[in-house]
Amino acid sequence: MFKLNFKIALRNLLRNKTASLINISGLAIGLSACLMLLLYVAYEWNYDRGYKNEIYHLMVNFSDKNKQVENTGDQVPNVLAKTLKQEIPEIEHIARIVWPSKRLLTNGENAFKVEGRSADAEILKIFDYQFISGSPDKAFDDPNSVILTESAAKRLFGSTDVLNKVLKYENQVDVKVTGVIKDHAANTTYQFDCLVPWTLYEKLDNWVGRPNWGNYAFYTLLTLKNDVNVAQFNQKIANFIDKHEHSDVTDPTVFAYPLVNLHLYGDFEKGHSSGGKIEQVHFFVALALGILIIACINFMNLATARSQKRAKEVGIKKTIGASRKSLIWQFLLESLLLTFVSVILAVILVELALPKFNHLMDVQLELSYGNPIAWLAAIALILLTGILAGSYPAFFLSSFNPIQTMKKSVNGTKGFSLNFRQVLVVIQFSFAVVLIVGTLIVYQQLQYIKNKPLGYNVNSLLEMPHEGNLYPKYDLLKERLLASGAVTSVCQASGSISTPNSNGSGMEWPGMAEDGKRMSFNQIYTGYDFFKTNQVQLLEGRDFDPRIASDHTAVLLSETAIKTMGLKDPVGQVIKLWGGDRAIIGVFKDITWGDPAKRNLPMLIGFNPQNSDVIIMRMNTNNATAENMEVISQITKEINPQFPVDLKFVDGLIAAKFQNEKILGILSNLFGGLAIFISCLGLFGLSAFSAEQRTKEIGLRKVLGASVSGLVKLLSLNFVKMVLVALIIAMPIAYLLMEKWLSKFDYHVAIGWPVFILTAVLTLMVAFLTVSWQAYRAAKTNPVEALKYE
Repeated sequence: MFKLNFKIALRNLLRNKTASLINISGLAIGLSACLMLLLYVAYEWNYDRGYKNEIYHLMVNFSDKNKQVENTGDQVPNVLAKTLKQEIPEIEHIARIVWPSKRLLTNGENAFKVEGRSADAEILKIFDYQFISGSPDKAFDDPNSVILTESAAKRLFGSTDVLNKVLKYENQVDVKVTGVIKDHAANTTYQFDCLVPWTLYEKLDNWVGRPNWGNYAFYTLLTLKNDVNVAQFNQKIANFIDKHEHSDVTDPTVFAYPLVNLHLYGDFEKGHSSGGKIEQVHFFVALALGILIIACINFMNLATARSQKRAKEVGIKKTIGASRKSLIWQFLLESLLLTFVSVILAVILVELALPKFNHLMDVQLELSYGNPIAWLAAIALILLTGILAGSYPAFFLSSFNPIQTMKKSVNGTKGFSLNFRQVLVVIQFSFAVVLIVGTLIVYQQLQYIKNKPLGYNVNSLLEMPHEGNLYPKYDLLKERLLASGAVTSVCQASGSISTPNSNGSGMEWPGMAEDGKRMSFNQIYTGYDFFKTNQVQLLEGRDFDPRIASDHTAVLLSETAIKTMGLKDPVGQVIKLWGGDRAIIGVFKDITWGDPAKRNLPMLIGFNPQNSDVIIMRMNTNNATAENMEVISQITKEINPQFPVDLKFVDGLIAAKFQNEKILGILSNLFGGLAIFISCLGLFGLSAFSAEQRTKEIGLRKVLGASVSGLVKLLSLNFVKMVLVALIIAMPIAYLLMEKWLSKFDYHVAIGWPVFILTAVLTLMVAFLTVSWQAYRAAKTNPVEALKYE
């Protein structure tokens, strides 16, 4: 029976080539889009899930005087890990680890900058790294040791057989390779190319080893002993910092948060997770299923539209004894066969599209042909899609009354089937309309925050790390760069002007409110010419002046800081910060340091040339950019020959902030276009069958004098009406969804009518062009041929 049904299904697909081609094309495109999006969803969902241990990340809630949580941080004091280990027996392993930064590793004449971290030895017991050589138990016995990843070892030595070989670290100390591990999975939070012990970090940076309960600058990870209740553990450690060093400023509450949740649910509001990447994952899942459903709707519509052609077949089979069950299986088999062909085509499309998709998303996705789970998923997808697409046509076609089908054709233009097809078309276009509206609003928001003033001039601004010989020879570097004419100004800073890297609290000022010391503020420390180099606008006062010795303890505050503090005539007033008096010498226009769509925190710019990680330069625009960069690189290399020159355009660093919204816009645009295309494929097929069924009517109307334009209007109007209904339904849904999305931004565009008008015009135009082409072809047929049609 199966063999017979298979032959019948194959013959039907080959006999109805146009319908089969439309269905296969629509399903293949829908399945390929679905597969690609679900691959990305799986990638995001599996973030940090590749470890055997259940790992926790220490977080801190900071509260106001009323015990209301104001913000949540993922870094803690350097002394917390050691103290917790001593006093809390529920902890199995705990380790500090720092943020990744470029570290110089030198192998003879070869010098490379790689992503490096420093960590406590117990990090090797928390993470089950796969050691190619060396042992996790002994890798950090020597303080001057380093663990390399497989790719880093090959880059430095050309091999992974490098145990006990020596490298120069940061051009300061020799380190011995004590371990080589497999490369991290791409969806891992704590990645690195090289890992050195915390003891070496303390040796090279003395401040790291000084116990400090007030410096929240270190990531801390831990594992708990078996059967420890995490909720009870969090209650036990909640006031741990306050117990050891009480603060009236921060009022911190410590808690352990699962590492596997940090990537997806890492955004916090009022002390509780408010989302994160999970929102993007939900969006992609909805997009994948939506496009797949649109493709399945095409199949349902085209199958039921062809019901007249299959009615006699069903009638004859029922007359000679076929059961409804056997007919259902026959039609489902047709659907599964068509889906199988579509899946093969979809896999080819995915393989072709994945490289560009990976580049766009900055991920490493691939189809895993050797994974049995992947094969099971593929089979499940074929069955799910085939049944989803073929279930309604199977039940609909198998329900025909054999007597009626033998007497006359089943009327495909009346009754439930037409209404159901209309509903499906409306659903298709409603989904596409929501995506188009979303794309336009995401684009508007992206342009809005891109064009929002940053508070400094990003054009022709360069930065590079302050490292190696550039520390003792900074003045020489600045002198030579200015003399070369490649730059017009140079300054140093504690961090990039493009990205938040330091904040504090505890400031006191005249007339301060009771809880004023809790005010959190961003801070940058610099030397001279910071305002000139970055072209930050001064509203009052002046920049730091080398001729005025007292400027070494002076500060400049942002306009938001002045408003928050309630200061009038601020220039010349004295504030207290960390036990010292600081005179305010200037007020500057707000700098957008973090997310351009979020409100600015108060900002302080202080004088401290010793706290310098970045050198910032403004290029001379009278010269060619390439020429300027060549001169800067040459001078820097002469002064600091051991380190590669690492120049970055600040506008490129700013652009990276918009990457997430940019990707969202591109994907909405791309998959919205696919949704429209698949929907139009369905309309194309439906309009073709509609025109075919009304061939005799068209011929009679032409004989009676109907014009081609009148016939086109007659045949197209019904489909255009369905698209109009879709617009009416989808517009409010799109508005509510985008209003909710925009609400997470402090600064955002208002949703205006032009977006909806443009969407309506585009959708109606595409739909009309799709159906009117078939209508035009039908209207242009010879009426003699049409009247002979049987």
